[in-house]
Amino acid sequence: MIMGGLRNKMGKSKLATPDWIKEGYDSPAEYAKAKGIKNKKEKGKTFKIRKCPKCGSYDVGVVLTGEEGKGAKEWECKKCKWKGKDVEEEELSEEQFMKYLDEKGEEVA
Repeated sequence: MIMGGLRNKMGKSKLATPDWIKEGYDSPAEYAKAKGIKNKKEKGKTFKIRKCPKCGSYDVGVVLTGEEGKGAKEWECKKCKWKGKDVEEEELSEEQFMKYLDEKGEEVA
């Protein structure tokens, strides 16, 4: 009796049927995929790699110029010899990154 009285005073929460069920999808993931919704939790790890803005090579390294106060570093492409400060960054998923390492010939543990 006491619990019934408390429940009425606190009010009952109403549950709504999720959209993915209303629209006939089998799972929230299937619904998100069909609607083009990306969930950051499902995304997983991402990796950023640098590439040359001139030739697209990933063989880019940092060069210390020794000019203090002026950024003191530049990027250099070892393939086409491009030098500059505006190197491109590409964000890869874990699967894409592993494929990149395989193609590059890096050993993956």
